[in-house]
Amino acid sequence: MNPLQTLGLALGAGFSSGLNLYATVATLGLLQRFGVIHLPPSLAVVSHPIVLGIAIGLYVIEFFADKVPYLDTIWDAIHTFIRPPAAALIAYGASAAAPQEWRWAAALLAGGVALTSHSTKASTRAAVNTVPEPFSNWALSIGEDLLAVWLTWFTTVHPIATIAIVVVLLILCAFLLYYLFRFVRAALKTL
Repeated sequence: MNPLQTLGLALGAGFSSGLNLYATVATLGLLQRFGVIHLPPSLAVVSHPIVLGIAIGLYVIEFFADKVPYLDTIWDAIHTFIRPPAAALIAYGASAAAPQEWRWAAALLAGGVALTSHSTKASTRAAVNTVPEPFSNWALSIGEDLLAVWLTWFTTVHPIATIAIVVVLLILCAFLLYYLFRFVRAALKTL
């Protein structure tokens, strides 16, 4: 695996793990299990039936928890300490063929990207929770799940093109976070 492929894998897996870790792990495991992709031996464990069962089970729980306003905020707060480290582990395992320094760089980068996407997701969802109708929350949740699954698959097929996509997504995250914090600051100032 060349450095660009390692970078694409770290960025893609990191971003999608920040949105939905369990969908990312389940997607990787299912793709490996059905022979669509061949993960490095250090990451092939995600296709084991026990790991797949737990990932799918936790995804189902997250699917429903994400649809309930305020419960999704609590879920996201807890997962602040789960998603970034798990993304780092996935990137470290996925880059097993790379030199050791690239593996560590991939892990650090994936953890940082996961924290960025997770923070944007959690902040946006907390803001949407203030709207009384549930459809915005459901639409965001389903969109996040679809993006996580699609980006995970896309990363395994086109790791280099993933770099450009994730860079655009990170710019969008920075834009959203900037305006969300401006909105919060203005709201606090009026209070």
